[in-house]
Formats: sequence, structure tokens, C-alpha cells
Amino acid sequence: MRRSAALVAVTLALALTGCGSKAHTADAATARNKDGFPLPSRPVATIISDGWSTEGARDKLDEARAVMDKAGVASGMTVADIGAGEGYYTVRLAKRVGDKGRVLAEDIIPAVRDGLAERVTREQLDNVSVRLGDPANPRLPPGSFDRVLMVHMYHEIDQPYEFLWNLRPALKPDGTLIVVDADRPTNRHGTPPILLDCELRAVGFARVSEQAMPSAGGYLAVFKAIGPRPLPQAIHPCDAAGGTS
Repeated sequence: MRRSAALVAVTLALALTGCGSKAHTADAATARNKDGFPLPSRPVATIISDGWSTEGARDKLDEARAVMDKAGVASGMTVADIGAGEGYYTVRLAKRVGDKGRVLAEDIIPAVRDGLAERVTREQLDNVSVRLGDPANPRLPPGSFDRVLMVHMYHEIDQPYEFLWNLRPALKPDGTLIVVDADRPTNRHGTPPILLDCELRAVGFARVSEQAMPSAGGYLAVFKAIGPRPLPQAIHPCDAAGGTS
């Protein structure tokens, strides 16, 4: 019996060692950036415009109101508008959150940021701050936001895992991340929901809800940060179909 138990123990140890070796080999094959985050295993769309349709056309579809309602944006909240572009959502968020709320609008293109800053000044939106973001790090103040909105831009994020990992601490404990995108491949300027779920889950987000948003050209998904952030080296990328590679 003792000899049998010893053989079982040795067999298990060898099996575990083999599994660990395979896992290490598979992880070593994952392409990572200089900070240790995996590179996306799917195309990243190029930024082709700082605007999406025209503001008049979007208002005719009641886009902003519908998105803000479904996202639960209310008076007095602090909201980040990531990839703000020309400011379609920024100016409407400013009115929704009111004088007691705050909006931080961010874009990674200096000329776009400057144009938005001029608009904010021109329209006297005193509850709005405009800043230049980083492609891999929004550099948001920690524990500050009730809502973070990313509308029609997720598929353009060059380093999604690092970006999301850096974004997580900016949410308040009950804060949510709102993603609006089209249900089509990333190289066609959309993000399939199954792929979005996989990439956010990889950095510790859980989807709370998903709703069709035809007025915004696709869907609206709500996410919350769950548990601790994983170490960059522990993050496994998703393939284009939404499976873990």
C-alpha cells in the first residue's frame, strides 16, 4: 500500500510538472509589450475620424439621451468621456450631470483635444475638464468616477489589456464602465460582444448587462470591476472569436 501510494504521488508530481511546463511554454509564446501586457490577438482599427455621423443626425435618433439613460448617468455624477472627439457626448453629459457633477473629456490626438477644449470654453461648460490621454493609459484619478463612457472607440484601442488595467482603479466602488460599439469585426470598426466580454474579463471586469442600441449603431454593455486586478503577466489574450488564446 505504501509503495502504491508513493507511485501515485510520483505520478501526480510528474503530471503537474508536465502541465506547468506546457503552461509556461504556452505563456512564453504570448506576444507581450514592454510592460508585460499581452498584445491583442485581433486587428486594431485605425482612427479615421474624430466624429461619428453628425450631431444633428444623432440627436434626431435621440442617441445621447438613450445612452445616458441606459448607463444611469444622473445629476451630480462624475463621468469620464474617453475618446471624446468633437465632444458630442461631452456637452450633453455636462448638461445631464449639472453644476454639482463633473465631466472629464479625453482624447489621444492633441489637435482634437485642443478643438474640444475650445468648444468647452466657447460653450462655457464650467463643469468640464479636457485633457490629453495616452493610448495605453487614460491616466484617470483613482476612485473618482461613477461612470466611464467609451463610445464607438473601443476597437481603436491599440493596447486594450494595458488600457483597461490602468482604467480600472479610476472607478468608484459602485462605478461602471459603459461601452457602446457595433457588433462587427474590429477591422470594420466594431467589437463583437463575445470578444468584448472576453477582453474585459481578462483584466477583472464582469458584464452587468447588455442592450441593443440601434440609435447608437449597435449595443451598449455595462461592466463592473470584480476582485483584484490580475498581474500583467497573468493576463491571457483573447482571439478574434472571443476565446482565450
